[in-house]
Amino acid sequence: MEIVLRLVWAFLLGGALCVIAQVLIDKTKLTPARILVSYVVAGVLLGAIGVYRPLIELAGAGAATPLTGFGYLIYKGVREAVDQRGLIGAFTGGLTAAAGGTAAALVFGLIAAAICRGGKPRA
Repeated sequence: MEIVLRLVWAFLLGGALCVIAQVLIDKTKLTPARILVSYVVAGVLLGAIGVYRPLIELAGAGAATPLTGFGYLIYKGVREAVDQRGLIGAFTGGLTAAAGGTAAALVFGLIAAAICRGGKPRA
């Protein structure tokens, strides 16, 4: 039963983040790029004030997968690197924390581009 509850929370939180983004796209003049950047910054800020970690514990991938989760990951990496290496960690922590996911996205994107044919389908 616990797994079902966790899945429900993941669906609700992840869905709520998607709904908010869609409303911003439909009802404001914000571009999708600005909304995406705002989500990353929101993840950093929510992590800094201690709100995002409980969301991840509650909703799992529903909180960790969206762009707000990426922002939280950057915040967490910077915080840990600053604790370990001092000021230089402020510049390296976010890059090292997000390197694995970013590299995977690039590699899988390259594989998909090599396999799939782009452009208009033939009639």
